[in-house]
Amino acid sequence: MHVDGVRRYCLSLPHATETVQWGSDLVFKIGGKMFAVAALEPGRVWLSFKCTAEGFGELTERPGIIPAPYMARAQWVALEAEDALPAAELKGLLRQSYDLVFARLPKKTQRALL
Repeated sequence: MHVDGVRRYCLSLPHATETVQWGSDLVFKIGGKMFAVAALEPGRVWLSFKCTAEGFGELTERPGIIPAPYMARAQWVALEAEDALPAAELKGLLRQSYDLVFARLPKKTQRALL
């Protein structure tokens, strides 16, 4: 999946927003908290997202997937190439990341978004 497909999918999630941060990273957020980051310029990683603790261990054992720089302690993984995961699996993981971040939002913020 290319960055355009990731962008379309992430923005299709309820109340998801996007912003460009850190110069050239496209950051997707829910309730002001990020759930995915896509690189707009070539670099070591092209997409990062949050996952479960179990998923973190499983995903980082696969080729082309590494602990996300600066965010690994928060259970984020990074894909080194666009073909590291099939599109269907990637969409499921992005949805899971969105859900994980939404669940950690303050209850008041969650209610405002529902």
